[in-house]
Amino acid sequence: MQAVVVGASGFIGSHLVDGLLAAGYRVKALARHLPGLISSVAQTNPALTLSPLSMGDGLALQEAVEGSDLVFHLASGSLPQSSNRDPQADVQVNLLGALKVLEAARQAQVKRLVMVSSGGTVYGVPQQVPIPETHPTEPTCSYGICKLAIEKYVALYSQLHGLDGLVLRVANPYGERQRLDATQGVVPVFLGKALRGEPLQIWGDGSTVRDFLHISDVVAALLAAARYEGEERLFNVGSGEGLSLSQLVDLLGAELKRPLAVEYLPARGFDVPTNVLCIERAQRCLGWSPQVPVAEGLHRLCASLNG
Repeated sequence: MQAVVVGASGFIGSHLVDGLLAAGYRVKALARHLPGLISSVAQTNPALTLSPLSMGDGLALQEAVEGSDLVFHLASGSLPQSSNRDPQADVQVNLLGALKVLEAARQAQVKRLVMVSSGGTVYGVPQQVPIPETHPTEPTCSYGICKLAIEKYVALYSQLHGLDGLVLRVANPYGERQRLDATQGVVPVFLGKALRGEPLQIWGDGSTVRDFLHISDVVAALLAAARYEGEERLFNVGSGEGLSLSQLVDLLGAELKRPLAVEYLPARGFDVPTNVLCIERAQRCLGWSPQVPVAEGLHRLCASLNG
């Protein structure tokens, strides 16, 4: 089978490319700038094709996905914390870009499309924890609103055009290849500051709880979704357990074998106090469960920096 990964140069996309190649797929990697984070081993694999293009180029997208069985849509051009500053740009890049991908998949008669959505932002402030897929969706940032809108368009294309669309609401992914100088992702931001000897900045008192999932478990869920033959079309993908930011600091300190300095800042309006996903549906339907505890995942990430 041939799979297309839209957003292949990024953190999740590059690992998904590895997973698809290992599973025997022929893979076409699509992104604006390639190879990006795609591994050197993957780049030498004859089953991989690199196709640099913009999501805004609908014709090029259609040509790129032609003849493929499966499309993964992972591309995103904004961050949750910055999206509220320019919602119009968020819509222009993420929502309209995703529609171009859906239309290309429809025109090319792709059998299945798997979209990576945001389990951390689409629900908003939780009414219950862990959060099931049936929970109300009240995002507190434009990023989450756009992700939710894309989900709805995936369902619409399924209804109108028969495109078999699946949505995975992924928690906070972390792991090898994440940029430690970036502003997205608590784990790489904290680790980067710790390694540079800077204080770790926590918005609030450290009691904020998040759901952290190692990248290998994310890829396993995506591959399971590609094979899935049941009726469900929406899945939470998380660790199933919450970890406070203070607990994360302690785990990082234990891994680095030293106490870490923390700077506490005023809480931000768009940060929900708790986000832990209920993953029973994914476990039941996809036969998937997370395998890597956070302490082990942090160890792998730190070890990769020394490799």
